[in-house]
Amino acid sequence: MSTKNTAKTGGYESFAELSALIRAADGLSLAQVCALSGLEPSTIQNWIKRGFVPHPDRKRYDERHLARILLIDAMRDGMLIERVGALMRYINGDADDTADDIIGEQALYELFRRAVKTACEQCVPPDRVGEIVKETMRGEVSDHTAAERLVPALTIMVNAYLAARYKNEADRLYEKMILH
Repeated sequence: MSTKNTAKTGGYESFAELSALIRAADGLSLAQVCALSGLEPSTIQNWIKRGFVPHPDRKRYDERHLARILLIDAMRDGMLIERVGALMRYINGDADDTADDIIGEQALYELFRRAVKTACEQCVPPDRVGEIVKETMRGEVSDHTAAERLVPALTIMVNAYLAARYKNEADRLYEKMILH
């Protein structure tokens, strides 16, 4: 997900469609992840070294890796990268350990994608994003403790994404004004 595309999944409607292809291919190479995400290999490798993204298994990246990479990419223009990493740890703990996850990365990505889509369609102000998140999560997360952690975290994630969109638009308009 980039600020240019609210559903950066290589043109697929949902992450589930992409997941089937990733599983069929037994994972993605770093070059394939870069092609799907639009990121440089050094960026992804840096995120792995910093513990933001799990280490690949046999140099192959699965759905979990890609979902987390896309989530981090979606937020990094709206928040300091250290905060993005801390937010991901708050939600799912150690990137390499799925035992401490409160939600799968793919499910988190889908909730995020749907909340962003709704917030954009409804032109929701920042102080109402939490309501959109709660509505998006309704029926999706049955564990009350997990929901209590996810609502504020997902609200931050969506606001960071939206902040980056507004910043990019302001930059675009400024460049247009200066060039004309």
